[in-house]
Amino acid sequence: MKNLPSEKVKELKINFPPAPKPAGVYKPVLVVGKFLYVSGQGPVKMDGNLIKGRLGDNMTKEEGKVAARQVGLTMLSTIQTHYGDLDKIKRVVKVLGMVNSDKNFEDHPFVINGFSELMADIFGEDNGIGVRSAVGMVLPGGIPVEIEAMFELH
Repeated sequence: MKNLPSEKVKELKINFPPAPKPAGVYKPVLVVGKFLYVSGQGPVKMDGNLIKGRLGDNMTKEEGKVAARQVGLTMLSTIQTHYGDLDKIKRVVKVLGMVNSDKNFEDHPFVINGFSELMADIFGEDNGIGVRSAVGMVLPGGIPVEIEAMFELH
């Protein structure tokens, strides 16, 4: 198999933050049939702490996009920790991107592109981009972005 996700991670020199422990009563990942579901993930930094901020208040859309990319790294770390090899993933199917934003912020899709672009880099344009929603709300712990996703397995 060519262009395996694990090879792309090495090629792009990507390092993953530690996978967070569940913050409530839920499974971090769940496999049903040929689908892998990942619970909502926040932006965990390499030291295990969370990025904090609110879009349209104390965080720019560019900073939010960086935080969304960090959520992607966190999610991939969670998958590796609780499921295994990223090469078992065929494609991204669905993404729900939630942005902690004030009522005047309107660039939610731009922010979530940070996650989507990372997935495209790792899984390729065809398999790294699925269907997606990007919405604004208040998020727990003051995190700027939370994302949940569904992947198809080989």
